[in-house]
Amino acid sequence: MIYAPRALRHFAFAAMEGHAQEPKATRPAAAQVTPLRPARQRTVVRLWLPLTLLFLLLAPFVLLLAPLLYFAPRPYSLRPFATVAALGVVLLSLGGTVVDVDTPDALVRIRVF
Repeated sequence: MIYAPRALRHFAFAAMEGHAQEPKATRPAAAQVTPLRPARQRTVVRLWLPLTLLFLLLAPFVLLLAPLLYFAPRPYSLRPFATVAALGVVLLSLGGTVVDVDTPDALVRIRVF
């Protein structure tokens, strides 16, 4: 005879009694299968924008218009050429940026170089 703790024997007998009283399970009805709709193809768009070259080509015009910043509101009119140079640095630093736009219908990847 195997000796087991009293609580374990109690739960074992309760489990056996529970199984004996359960009605026999009937076979479940077959599940209805609905045909799957074919998946829509997502449109993939890849854009390469050469903005760095565009910024370099337009830089002389911006430098020629920089003196007009003297008429701008106070924070921008202090040092117009420094403001134009700082804006140019920010725009040129965008090179190598990749922007992914992911929607259910399309995937758009924009690469700035």
